[in-house]
Amino acid sequence: MVSDKQLQQSDPEIYATIDRERIRQNNGLELIASENFVSTAVLEAMGNVMTNKYAEGLPGHRYYGGCECVDEAERFAIDRACRLFGCRWANVQPHSGAQANMSLYYTLLKPGDTFMGMDLAHGGHLTHGSPVNFSGRTYHVVSYGVAKETGRIDFDLLAKTAREAKPKLIMTGSSAYPRVWELAKFRELADELGAYLVCDMAHFAGLVAGKVHPDVVPFCHVVSTTTHKTLRGPRGGLLISNEPGGELLLPGMLKPKTITEALDSWVFPGVQGGPLMHVIAAKAVAFGEALQPEFKTYAQQVVKNAKVLAESLLSLGYTLVSGGTDTHLILMDLSSKGWTGKAAEKALEKAGITVNKNMVPFDPQKPMTTSGIRIGTPAVTTRGMGEADMKKIASVIDKTLKNMENEAVLTTIKSEVAELVRSFPLYPKPLVLRGV
Repeated sequence: MVSDKQLQQSDPEIYATIDRERIRQNNGLELIASENFVSTAVLEAMGNVMTNKYAEGLPGHRYYGGCECVDEAERFAIDRACRLFGCRWANVQPHSGAQANMSLYYTLLKPGDTFMGMDLAHGGHLTHGSPVNFSGRTYHVVSYGVAKETGRIDFDLLAKTAREAKPKLIMTGSSAYPRVWELAKFRELADELGAYLVCDMAHFAGLVAGKVHPDVVPFCHVVSTTTHKTLRGPRGGLLISNEPGGELLLPGMLKPKTITEALDSWVFPGVQGGPLMHVIAAKAVAFGEALQPEFKTYAQQVVKNAKVLAESLLSLGYTLVSGGTDTHLILMDLSSKGWTGKAAEKALEKAGITVNKNMVPFDPQKPMTTSGIRIGTPAVTTRGMGEADMKKIASVIDKTLKNMENEAVLTTIKSEVAELVRSFPLYPKPLVLRGV
């Protein structure tokens, strides 16, 4: 049995660093929309002997011997993912959401093909066509965004642009768009154009699983996601599909493959080598947790908390992109206050509140400065906080932002934050770093 006591003895520097991070998480308000707290069961599954095993290939078809146990773990993960999202196929091996997206692009597109994705500055993700990312460097990208007046996707302009550009694939999903995605009309447009429709639901996968965001799987050829964020699992990626969608003949293929067969081969050996079997075991644990009735209650509370937090911030005179939220995240535009996202992030961190600076649509600031901050409720909801606590959080955010240069006030607020979170304990000692 490996314990944190052994780590403390063998590598006290790393032990101390990990423990400081545990204390930081325990004592602060984690409001980064893409972060969450996994269960101790997921932590335990992450630190186990499956990290020792090479298992290139799929269950039952490995390039290494001795895979009977990891095969079983991966089959559990696949089965649970399919039950969770109501799909017929899943690949649980992507190391990250970015690699899941890379695999699906390589499956459905050739270099130079045109696809549409949400502009990073309007709430999209790097892998949705940013020119600094492989997606923007490999393919011809036509971006879409939100209307300046509403902060919501301008679908009429999107459709007009799509009919002119004739993309082979339309990517939906985002990292900083606070409204639900209505995939039915995207699928209608994709069918009209003969394009693939894909959704990267990384941010709101847990809300889909918890039935508080409209389902996306029935409308898409492929869905990608991370397994952390609102899904509350280990850091990793996932691909799912509910329709093989016929055969493809891609460069280098000797015979046609279905979309899902091609996806499997692009995950491995196309993009990755050996899968991280300890992470896959932890994914299986997290999917099992998300299948429980309690997870639906959790997802409902995430959205309730976000709405109350948004309403509280609005009542305090803050500007929110699109005027509020339908999901787990809030995007605050601080430009009318004369503040930058960078300054706000630093001040809030000094007060024990973690957010991230974020571009807002039509932002005049540079990406490392920004006019906005992104706030989310998944992590504080995991801790057990409710609507009344969101009103308190809005108040401490307001107090912090109005005193960004006052170190004494920020220190006082940090103590107030520590007192608030003390009622919602997270990870007590000893550290959960055990394995068989």
